Amino acid sequence: MRETSSIAIVSDIHFASDAEKLRRGHEARAIDNRLLRLLTTAYRRYFWLRDPFAHNHLLDRFILAARDSDLVVANGDYSCDTAFVGVSDDAAYASARICLSKLRAAFPERFQAVIGDHEFGKMSLFGGQGGLRLASWLRSVDSLALDPLWRLDLGRWVLVGVASSLVALPVFEPETLPEERATWQCLREQHIGAIRDLFRGVDANQRVVLFCHDPTALPFLWREGVVRSRIGQVRLTVIGHLHTRLVCWQSRVLAGMPRISFLGNSIRRMTEALRQARCWRPFRVRLCPSLAGCELLKDGGYGKIEIDPDAEELLSFRIHRMRRS
Repeated sequence: MRETSSIAIVSDIHFASDAEKLRRGHEARAIDNRLLRLLTTAYRRYFWLRDPFAHNHLLDRFILAARDSDLVVANGDYSCDTAFVGVSDDAAYASARICLSKLRAAFPERFQAVIGDHEFGKMSLFGGQGGLRLASWLRSVDSLALDPLWRLDLGRWVLVGVASSLVALPVFEPETLPEERATWQCLREQHIGAIRDLFRGVDANQRVVLFCHDPTALPFLWREGVVRSRIGQVRLTVIGHLHTRLVCWQSRVLAGMPRISFLGNSIRRMTEALRQARCWRPFRVRLCPSLAGCELLKDGGYGKIEIDPDAEELLSFRIHRMRRS
């Protein structure tokens, strides 16, 4: 082992297969209300992403930039999820498969992947279509070989990846199919139990870097006594999901706001997460942005951690900006 280890982190790649590219305008088509459809289109065009299918080349640029890293961690969301049901959709599955295959081929035996919310499925922003599907869970775990929970030891450092949508299932449960709900609950119980066992196995002299795609899961982890008892050993939690530092900053400002349940499922889900966002602080959260960032700031990039395997503190965590063109 070298004196120091470098870990490159990429998140929210949202690779677009040819089949997903054929679904241009997919989000607007999911909205019946004309005014809401126009507002959503404007939001996507001027703030979020003008063309969600135009950034595949950034993955190749990341692979080149991270070639000398000792480890590469992908922190979730590998497809564009244009059907809103995760990788149970063949087009989204093709996107995720191509994306992960590129990363695994570039970094054999030094790659770890976290499951994001779009792997399982996520209801459209305002259209109310889609949601979590058990078929997406099965494809994620069996066909894409994504491990819901993993641990990697680097000296006295323990790297841990969790499946945030399972941890935060109480928030996402209304997006599941009624006939699948009991199975999702069982999967969550198993996942939480495995997380408890993992944290019990962390020695007092070890330090933890946690990879958790969606910070909505962090308050639920905080409720687990064994996790809370080790929270002083968690030196860094790397999140994705928010894409841009602007949304991360807004989330911190709005932490503690009341839940809004009368403006649709997406607003309910987002405000429920923000209501509990004060619990993020003990986890020492840092955002790894999407490769493309947002349209307004064009602040995309990837993260890099430097670790001395014998040290008590991280040497550094930095975001490296990536130009789109």
